[in-house]
Amino acid sequence: MPLDFKDVQDKLSTGFRPWQRSFQFWVRAVDIYTGYKVFQVRVNFEKDEKKAEAMWERQHEFAADKVYSMCSDMGGFFLKVAQILGKPDLAPAAWVRRLVTLCDQAPATPSNMVQLVLEKELCRNVDEIFERFEWDPIGSASIAQVHRARLKGDKNDVVVKVQHPGVQDLMMTDLRNLKALALFVQKTDIKFDFFSVCKEMEKQIGYEFDFTREADAMDRIRTFLHKINRKAPVKVPRVIQNAVTRRVLVMEYIDGVPILNLGDEIKKRGVDPDGKMAAAAKQNILKSLTLAYGQMILKSGFFHADPHPGNILICKGSEVALLDYGQVKDLPNTLRLGYANLVLAIADNDHARATEGFWELGIDTLSLCSDEQAELFKLAQVMFDTKLPPGVKVLSPFSEDSSIKKVAVQAFPEELFSVLRTVQLLRGLSVGLGINYSCAEQWRPIAEEALYLAGRLKAEDLKTRERSKSGFLRRILWR
Repeated sequence: MPLDFKDVQDKLSTGFRPWQRSFQFWVRAVDIYTGYKVFQVRVNFEKDEKKAEAMWERQHEFAADKVYSMCSDMGGFFLKVAQILGKPDLAPAAWVRRLVTLCDQAPATPSNMVQLVLEKELCRNVDEIFERFEWDPIGSASIAQVHRARLKGDKNDVVVKVQHPGVQDLMMTDLRNLKALALFVQKTDIKFDFFSVCKEMEKQIGYEFDFTREADAMDRIRTFLHKINRKAPVKVPRVIQNAVTRRVLVMEYIDGVPILNLGDEIKKRGVDPDGKMAAAAKQNILKSLTLAYGQMILKSGFFHADPHPGNILICKGSEVALLDYGQVKDLPNTLRLGYANLVLAIADNDHARATEGFWELGIDTLSLCSDEQAELFKLAQVMFDTKLPPGVKVLSPFSEDSSIKKVAVQAFPEELFSVLRTVQLLRGLSVGLGINYSCAEQWRPIAEEALYLAGRLKAEDLKTRERSKSGFLRRILWR
């Protein structure tokens, strides 16, 4: 049998890609990291605060270009990294300005490859299934891209989600590299259990490659929100039955404007973006999202865990649609109720209860300061609430005077990462909309109800909480 040199070449190329990608990551990551370490030494010699701030801004802009280039060039998992870092309350402003533009800008899979995936997965020709199929994708993200289409014999459009071929192996390589970097950073610089966070990300992202799981999650959340509300706070796309496989997902098309384009849309309609009408619309959007997430996390424990701007559409009448259910989390009851307890502690400004909440959740901390309880409470706010302190426009969790520097987080439960990430993304949305609010205060009645129904809040506890703003508790107390 003659040797197929093309086949050998393809196999060698495929086998070498993870090594090549790892090398590319480490060269860039080390360059960014050492750039900051060298700069920290240099800026210490500048005594003028204003000049030091200007130096920091230039350094952030310089590094932002490098981070952007890495995420853009490497794509895949690094687009998700850009989504996490590109938040106005987490990363430096220069990073946010650069990285926010990377949402849904993954390179598109060519149409001939899309057709091959569709026909292999659905076992029929595209022309036999669809009346119309738009080959130019309406969005392309790290794992898949989406196309607008219409099924044969139907009057409504659908969205067809198609997985990029070969993307899983590359993303798993990226995550292994990130875990190694996390171990290094937490041992040398920031005393936070980033390794456990990366392990949970690895597990969650692994689930995203099975679209049948995503379809089940979408159905489950859609049913739950409709069941407990007169009108669901957010729209969840309906799955088209018998059109779902591991790599293809067909769902209803929802017409709306991406939340990132909300400001432009408001101006286009002749509405003052700083006026009362725009402010009311933004309030309604945030209120709907917050209610939906409070109900999912604290009532059900099963929730959509990826509310980055690319997954949120604003529909007619300020109605919110929540897209992409690849990342969902099913919290064990112990963690769900433990988090409900921490929500009450934050909402009530109860430092002692917040400390107990950390212990109950299994967050292991080591005090590096004298006022441990006060710093633990600040850390709880930074990690699990959306509200910014008075006068603070940008939260810097890893600044020199931050609570994370004063309280080392030695162990962080992997399963709690999805809650942490969700709250951080909600905070980013609130900052982007110009609304400073506390999700803990908004979730107080939902947390109280969850604890009451679980037998964790008794009648005598309720009497001491009569001052609470909770409508739920008032109903219980006045029975």
